[in-house]
Amino acid sequence: MAKTIAIIGAGGAMGKWFSEYFSKKGFEVTGFDNTNPVAKNIKKAQSLISAILNVDYVLLSTPTKKTPEIIRLIAKEMKRESYLIDITSQKSKTATALGKIPAKVSPICIHPMFGPGAKNLKNHNIVLIPIKDGKKELNVAKTLFPDGNFVTIDSTEHDKKIAMILGLTHLINIAFANILAKDDKISLTEKMAGTTFKAQKILAESIMTESPELIETIISNPEIRKVAEEFWKDVGRLLASAQEGKGEEIIDYINTNKEKISQNVDLEKSYKKLTKMVNTIDK
Repeated sequence: MAKTIAIIGAGGAMGKWFSEYFSKKGFEVTGFDNTNPVAKNIKKAQSLISAILNVDYVLLSTPTKKTPEIIRLIAKEMKRESYLIDITSQKSKTATALGKIPAKVSPICIHPMFGPGAKNLKNHNIVLIPIKDGKKELNVAKTLFPDGNFVTIDSTEHDKKIAMILGLTHLINIAFANILAKDDKISLTEKMAGTTFKAQKILAESIMTESPELIETIISNPEIRKVAEEFWKDVGRLLASAQEGKGEEIIDYINTNKEKISQNVDLEKSYKKLTKMVNTIDK
């Protein structure tokens, strides 16, 4: 008998990705979304509660701010020995909500570190946040996503790391996208562009394909304030040094960071990867 799963938020980009993923895995997939249409090849539920009744797994592909309340609403209605899977990008509140669900339902708190463009899970990371029984939850997650690379971390540390991994990168790139949007001679800029600009432009443009609500959630992570303020302070410091003709301070700053990063990374190899990436795109 096929396992059953309900995807809540099945009409969104990630909801559609997981609907297709589990369909290919042989699951009987039910989708519910009160905003966007769900894929035609899965069963459509008429309501949130009807979607989650009598299924083995429920996966929430829902806005981070709404997820804790949805968890509280549906957990008590789910069948015994079922699993409630959360994939939000911030974990402090959702982890707390999952920790309070009835004992008949097991929580699986994960953060897939990939977007809906992923063809499969090969070389993609999945972060797991232990809630009640970390070992059991990890084993179930690995069964569901056997090709993922799992990292286990608590909710507080997760949000701190995500502030840099997603928060800072999104903050930088939406600001960079704003500069691109104001360039009334963008075609000339593109003709003149070198490797670094091309890569940065593609990254900024790709982030613009994400929903504004998701981006707002990512940069609203309370933990981003510390890294963002440090970034802003460094930008101001470098600009001030440049304007004041303090070239040696800039060089010292660069060399210090180069030395630290080189302890863990082959910078020459990174540059070759960048060049290879852009050359592949230009073909």
